[in-house]
Amino acid sequence: MITTILLNTINTLLYILSILIAVAFLTLLERKLMGYMQHRKGPNIVGPAGMLQPIADGLKLITKETTKPTMSSPILFTLSPIMALTLALTSWAPIPMPTPLTNMNLALLFIMAMSGMFTYTILWSGWSSNSKYPLMGAMRAVAQIISYEVTLGLIIISMATISGGYSLLSFTEAQENLWFLIPSWPLAMMWFTSTLAETNRSPFDLTEGESELVSGFNVEFSAGPFALLFLAEYTNILLMNTLSAMMFINPGTMNPQLFTINLMMKTTILTSMFLWIRASYPRFRYDQLMHLLWKQYLPLTLAMCLLYFSTSMALCGIPPQ
Repeated sequence: MITTILLNTINTLLYILSILIAVAFLTLLERKLMGYMQHRKGPNIVGPAGMLQPIADGLKLITKETTKPTMSSPILFTLSPIMALTLALTSWAPIPMPTPLTNMNLALLFIMAMSGMFTYTILWSGWSSNSKYPLMGAMRAVAQIISYEVTLGLIIISMATISGGYSLLSFTEAQENLWFLIPSWPLAMMWFTSTLAETNRSPFDLTEGESELVSGFNVEFSAGPFALLFLAEYTNILLMNTLSAMMFINPGTMNPQLFTINLMMKTTILTSMFLWIRASYPRFRYDQLMHLLWKQYLPLTLAMCLLYFSTSMALCGIPPQ
């Protein structure tokens, strides 16, 4: 009993540690890529080729003194960054890397539930600061994330209809001969764009609109709490790209080593596209953001969802009612 608990604890800690290391070096990759696309070097002083820069930044944030606005709500102001990172890390539990931490039949629904709860942490972060700019950024975030979760949910239902279940392992088995990217490329395109909006990334980074909101919902956070929010954001980016790789571009063989390498490579490519888009496109206006979802993506995803349902019913021999 004690051995089992100890092994589970060690597995969980190693799982979390690997994710946090990946997030740390993702920030370095982003700064390097942005630097070269803007004809500058990026971090290149701390360590060989700037490789130790994420560690230096993390130590700096942890050792700084934490400041709190005088009029802020102390409990929510403290809890919201902790909850944000906790939810972001919990969402990784059903991801097979190559063995999931918890084997779930409804893994996709669990991840979407965790993603939906992440909205609360952003809202609490903005409201508890008791400042107008964070509150405006939080309200934007709530409307944006809730809106794009509609299309994400419909796409997940459509893809689960094809794969035969909500388990991530079922997607790997169903794509043994053909990637889902090919027969469902409109859904893959809308999924990728919606994940940009869901993770508040450019060109949909209206919650952190520096030109009008200073830094959005996290403007009053500093030191450790800011680091937790920052880690949560980049953890969600990696999570969404890992999901995209598993749902649309089959991670490949069930061999554990090859599976992990394949999944990591495809996730890295998709994440690099996130960074490339940030360096290439200007920010959308808020009305354009909502117009894209409610008037373009929602009708398309509904039509595709009905198409997949009717096709699967016809293949199973179920007569129309």
